[in-house]
Amino acid sequence: MAAAAAKIPLNLNEDSTGAPLGKDPKHPERDAKVSRMGTASIPMLITEFAIPAILGMLVNGAYNVIDSIFLGQAMGEIGLSAATVANPIMIVFMALAMLVGNGGNALAALRLGEGKRVDAEVSLGNTVFLSLVFSVIVGFAAANPAILDGLLTLSSATDDVRPYARAFLQIICFGFVFQCIGMGVNNFIRTAGAPNRALVTMLIGAVSCTAFNYLFVLKLGWGVEGSALATVCGQAVSCVAVVWYFVFTKNVPLKLHLRYMRPHLRTLGTILSLGLASFAVQAGAAVVNFAINHLLVIYGAASPIGADDALASIGVVQRVGMFTMLPLVGVSIAIQPLLGFNYGAKLIGRVRKTLWYGIAGATVIGTFMWGVVHLWPDAIVSVFGITHPGLVDFTVFALKVQLIMLPLIGFQIVGANYFQATGQPLKSIILSLSRQIIFLLPLLFVLPEVLPHILPQFVGLDALYFAMPMADFLSVFTTLVFIIVEMRRLRKLERGEITAKF
Repeated sequence: MAAAAAKIPLNLNEDSTGAPLGKDPKHPERDAKVSRMGTASIPMLITEFAIPAILGMLVNGAYNVIDSIFLGQAMGEIGLSAATVANPIMIVFMALAMLVGNGGNALAALRLGEGKRVDAEVSLGNTVFLSLVFSVIVGFAAANPAILDGLLTLSSATDDVRPYARAFLQIICFGFVFQCIGMGVNNFIRTAGAPNRALVTMLIGAVSCTAFNYLFVLKLGWGVEGSALATVCGQAVSCVAVVWYFVFTKNVPLKLHLRYMRPHLRTLGTILSLGLASFAVQAGAAVVNFAINHLLVIYGAASPIGADDALASIGVVQRVGMFTMLPLVGVSIAIQPLLGFNYGAKLIGRVRKTLWYGIAGATVIGTFMWGVVHLWPDAIVSVFGITHPGLVDFTVFALKVQLIMLPLIGFQIVGANYFQATGQPLKSIILSLSRQIIFLLPLLFVLPEVLPHILPQFVGLDALYFAMPMADFLSVFTTLVFIIVEMRRLRKLERGEITAKF
């Protein structure tokens, strides 16, 4: 990487050959913000990073929930159905943002741990470059009716729902640049040692989204178009705040320089390889959502609920399920820079402690979220505008069943993210795919055919939400095996029997 960095214009952090220096004597406060990740108390660091990260993930996930709540209140089940159809496509967009953002951030944390500040800034600049490239691709897809209609067909849009979902998605696509930069680059703020600032940049976006939704959907009656426009406006506000931090804020450990946005092939390749695990999680979720929508139309039409109401009901379950997972993802994101920095600095004992503290925190939070869902399921469902008694009962039962394993899911999420943070993308990808693709996807197709024969009181539609806890159990067990093997490897690494490569 040092040889590659020599092609980049020199600055105060490089020597005469272009090799990055580890310290910046003119701004020692920058080094203090980063170096404390290798010296300060791990529980205190995790708490400091986790609280804003968890709140930030909840804020980020609130975009979809906010849209659904306002559409459900303003338009009823048809609005919720449109949001459900659009959801897997929006997950693909999130996957692209996390591919570049999480990959670039993981690389930056590793390089900062090695004392290579300029390489970390190159990672930041190339992350922004990749975000712009993906935004152009998504914008092209939105401008092509054949591609957009093909995606809606893949998402099983019915004739009644299709026009609403198309209008919603087209606006979201054209505003994707704000999501990709605002969400992807936001994680760098945590790595720069400012987790509270990272939270603020997301919070102002979600508050803006809520305000715009209220104005556009409830007051002006713009329907799905207004909801989509409100989302884009909120993301734009957040994006501006993120870019402002790296361009105009003084004395930050990382700066966004135009010269470092020039594509650097080795850096781009490393970013994409490290980000593949995060991409795999979201892409897997998108594939599962496409499959679920398809199966909901089939089994929903064969049940008294009907296809459109099945889309609306399970769409609510999916959104609540996603929202309960976000704090667990927040914990994994919070410890990522701590893991990456200490692994890069070869402080293996701190790596182990960070992992186990992260797992413990995620388990406690998952148990708390499970309790909230089981204590107030009717109130949660009613917020989304579902009022029909039979549909409410169905949605409440589906919600409880799907989230049975929630207390243990934090272990799986943190464990998979650990391998990404420590430069082991292949292991992280396997674990990330295990829950959504390797286990859940086959169960979605097999269980509706098997469950009614074993338990006649359930129909094929019921099997779609029973598949999730079964897949959760299998993925948790798989992650446990990987972590046990990794602990043995870390002990060898600490004794000097092997060397780490990343």
